[in-house]
Amino acid sequence: MKKIACLYAIVRFCPFVETEEFANVGIVIIAPEHRIFDFKLMTKKHARVTNFFEQLETPTFKAAMQNLREEFERVARVLQQHGFDRRLKHNDADFARSLFNEIVRPREAVIQFSNIRGVLMLDPKAKLEELYGHYVERDFVTPEYREQVLERTLRRWFYEAGVSGRFERLEVGNDEYHATFPFVEQKSGQVVTAIKPLNLGQDQPSKILDHGGAWVWKLAQLKRKNTLPERVLVTVEGPKEAEKEARMKAFCEVVAELTEAGAQVLAYERKADILDFVDSH
Repeated sequence: MKKIACLYAIVRFCPFVETEEFANVGIVIIAPEHRIFDFKLMTKKHARVTNFFEQLETPTFKAAMQNLREEFERVARVLQQHGFDRRLKHNDADFARSLFNEIVRPREAVIQFSNIRGVLMLDPKAKLEELYGHYVERDFVTPEYREQVLERTLRRWFYEAGVSGRFERLEVGNDEYHATFPFVEQKSGQVVTAIKPLNLGQDQPSKILDHGGAWVWKLAQLKRKNTLPERVLVTVEGPKEAEKEARMKAFCEVVAELTEAGAQVLAYERKADILDFVDSH
């Protein structure tokens, strides 16, 4: 099957133009020669956007998205009249391309767009879902990726506090068993402190238990081998939705087991307490 050349732009929500901050909230695509125009906009999980823009009220975001949906639907009707209706013999591809350029042109508005990008696709619907998943739902953000982000943030905090030189990534344990911590402090050749950022915000309770349980087991093994450092800190990021009782229950269970295994556990957001832990030794 021959691939279709498609143009697309990322839809960006920018409520405060002065700060130039934005959130990706949709994808719009067009293939003028093949009479394809489609879009996908955020309709759920909008709390991620409204929580990011703290001064923004939810109805404002919903209204902006509804207005954009209506505009895209109007564009689709216009394109139908200019050849996208396959019952028509003539397709004005130049008009379609020009209209798309006008829709996504740079402007100072609540709704903005990325530069136009090109992609080859076999299935327009599937490609739209793929692009939306990547740029809006960020489905590339695995638990491991998220922990890399948490680790970079801790490293920046330690650098700003002037204590980053005390830590290094290191294997803790012995030849029989060891685990790698991103922040390890040694004194006189002995490991005295180990810090591990841990993402426990997975979308299912079982995933939280599996991922957290892996580190509970690692700490237990180090303790059993008498190689667990005197001070172990696990900074945890948990579920965001408080109403998800099953996920929160799993999160609390892992935190309790980490504590029992010999770690001090602090919420990732508690920057001051994390730095106090570092300074206390």
